Amino acid sequence: MEVMTRDEIIENVQDVLEEALGVDHDEVTLDATLMGDLEAESIDFLDIVFRLEKKFSTPEKPFKIEQGELFPENLMSDESLVQDGKVTDKGIQMLKERMPHVDFSLFDQDRSIDKISEVFTVKSLVDFVERKLDS
Repeated sequence: MEVMTRDEIIENVQDVLEEALGVDHDEVTLDATLMGDLEAESIDFLDIVFRLEKKFSTPEKPFKIEQGELFPENLMSDESLVQDGKVTDKGIQMLKERMPHVDFSLFDQDRSIDKISEVFTVKSLVDFVERKLDS
C-alpha cells in the first residue's frame, strides 16, 4: 500500500472540510479553527469524523476513529476535569494524552472552557490523520 504524503493528507482533509462545512477551498488553511474560522458546529463533528473515515479507509486498512479520539467527549460532565468554567490540571493532562495531535500551548495559558474550540484547527486534523495512518 502506498504511503500518503503530508501534502496529500492536507488536500484530502481540505476536501473533507469543504464537503462537510460547505466552505471554500481557500478558507481551509492549516491555521483555520474549525469552529471560529470555518463555523463548524458540534453536529458537524460527527459528519467530519464519518467523512475522514471514508476518505482515508482502504480495503486493506480501515480508518476508524474511536469516540473521543479526535475531539473531547463528556469533558464537561467530569468535575475533576472542569471546575468553574476552566479546565483543571488533570483535565489538560488528559487532553494532551488523548489528543497528541492538538497544540494546547495557547489554551494552557487561559483554560476557559469556552476557548477550547480554538485549539481544533485544520492542522490538528491533518496531524491526527498523519499519526493515525503511521500507526
